[in-house]
Amino acid sequence: MASIVYYGSPRQARWEAKETLPAKLDQILTRLNLRERVKGETVAIKLHLGNNMGYSTIHPVFVRRVVEAVKEGGGHPFITDLSWDTRASETRGYTAETLGCPIYPTAGINDRYSYAIERLYKGITHWKVGGMIHDASFLVNFAHAKGHPSCGYGGAVKNLALGCMITETRRAMHDVNHYNPYWFPEKCPDEETRRKIIAACPFGALVEDKNQAGGIHLHYEPCNQCLRCLKVAPPGSLKINPENFYAFQEACAISTAVTLSTFEPDKAVHLVLATQITPLCDCFGFTSMPILPDAGIFGSDDIVAVEQAVLDVTGQSKLIEENIPTTMEVHCREGHPFAQLHGPYKDPYKITEYTEALGLGSRKYELVDVLPVEKFARPSLGYVSAS
Repeated sequence: MASIVYYGSPRQARWEAKETLPAKLDQILTRLNLRERVKGETVAIKLHLGNNMGYSTIHPVFVRRVVEAVKEGGGHPFITDLSWDTRASETRGYTAETLGCPIYPTAGINDRYSYAIERLYKGITHWKVGGMIHDASFLVNFAHAKGHPSCGYGGAVKNLALGCMITETRRAMHDVNHYNPYWFPEKCPDEETRRKIIAACPFGALVEDKNQAGGIHLHYEPCNQCLRCLKVAPPGSLKINPENFYAFQEACAISTAVTLSTFEPDKAVHLVLATQITPLCDCFGFTSMPILPDAGIFGSDDIVAVEQAVLDVTGQSKLIEENIPTTMEVHCREGHPFAQLHGPYKDPYKITEYTEALGLGSRKYELVDVLPVEKFARPSLGYVSAS
């Protein structure tokens, strides 16, 4: 069966507050029966609060609507994110006063309060979930949609996959790209050739491996799979394989499954705000120009369906190429816009494929517009007789 994804368009017909996105968020929360479901619950509202000078994270106006809905239903809400993002969140407008509830770091102020859950994947044996997430009885996963240099797209899954794990686990997740070997030094013993391979990358993705003499290390984030390096590398010495890129997405799917396993069924809702869609994650601490038009706001009980809906809607738009940072380039003009920018091996749809395979939801969905934008027929402009 198809899951329901509620949707609010960023467009409006009238100059009225009831047609703006925060009002449509209210309608989505009502359709999700959030108030009826949170009575007596300790509700973790997982946000990404960003850091430094970023201003494209979810505006406090939206967050306050969720907090008030939880309170109206008799729940006990708190905002939570990684310790360093909560530490200076007031500089970006996130305070207990503006949001209406406390703000707590997911794993305590020293990033040490966690619970280990065993799952084996590419060298990772235990996934350490932040204690504040683990101890909550209800989850509101409220994510900002944007591009991501590791996987093309960051939304509801990434908000949980990385935002609910302690630093040790997050580092291990990023390292899975390197689990399968990609550099074979015996096929390129010449130092001058190695330097040419490194110099062939216009994004600085290839560097000397500081832990291995004669080695080359690939930074997967800036790599857009242009393959200029392979034109220089001796055959078989360097591999740019899809599997290495996909590994991070699969790790994110597993991490999300681990996080959601700490909540009872029907004790989580997922919201995604797709506005100010930047090319990079909000982790970078700054905001660039948007690379896609605003797509609206989405909500569902099904994390797979809501991600699929966000990707399908944003996939109907074209990249705003003049807004792309000049150090980046468009790889191609086929596939999802995020993959066009970050490369085809960072296919954003892999995340819905992996999460569905883990039983977290369905890629089949019905998109329900909570307030369709009215269209008005206007009389044609023409000359009006003076008689």
